[in-house]
Amino acid sequence: MMKKILSTLIFLAGMHGAMVSAEETPINQLKAFLKASASLSADFKQVSYNKAGQAAQSSFGQFYLSRPGKFRWNYQKPFAQEIVSNSGKVWFYDADLEQVTVKQLDDSLGSTPALLLTGQVDIDEKFILEEQGSDEDLNWIKLSPRNEESGFKYILIGLNHGQLGGMELSDNFGQLTRIYFSNIKLNPALNDAMFNFQPPKNVDVFEN
Repeated sequence: MMKKILSTLIFLAGMHGAMVSAEETPINQLKAFLKASASLSADFKQVSYNKAGQAAQSSFGQFYLSRPGKFRWNYQKPFAQEIVSNSGKVWFYDADLEQVTVKQLDDSLGSTPALLLTGQVDIDEKFILEEQGSDEDLNWIKLSPRNEESGFKYILIGLNHGQLGGMELSDNFGQLTRIYFSNIKLNPALNDAMFNFQPPKNVDVFEN
């Protein structure tokens, strides 16, 4: 499950920024998120749905971001997991499985979503952007990948007065994932040490 939502999490790592003018269109606000603030921290709730639209699992934790290219997802409930990115690599640690998987942060990690964090992707070139109107006090933008071989069908981003409020991803396996953020702090002072992942002793490490 953790690996299946990799593109979602990395994409979200780019969805950060300072407040923007409420007069700007939702699409322009979204683009501003991709270019703004240097760091971010937040609590998150992630809900996965099955093909029948039923909530299959909820996860909770904290998210930390430091540009360029550093982020950490700390899953605390129901299982302890970590996803850490630094120096062009991503580490996946599953405490229950006692296993660490290391991958390169490049096209192999879902192509465009992975590279959005680095600021090297032209969002208009890689996605078709469509405003979806307002729902639950959020302005929604749909991002459909232009690459038909992408691992997902679409991403929905919900903005609340220029701030990230919610996100939804539908993959090609019929699964739906939603992530909600709270207690968002922009430009907090973050210690670089939290982005230096060291595998615990006596765990299996796989790198590819």
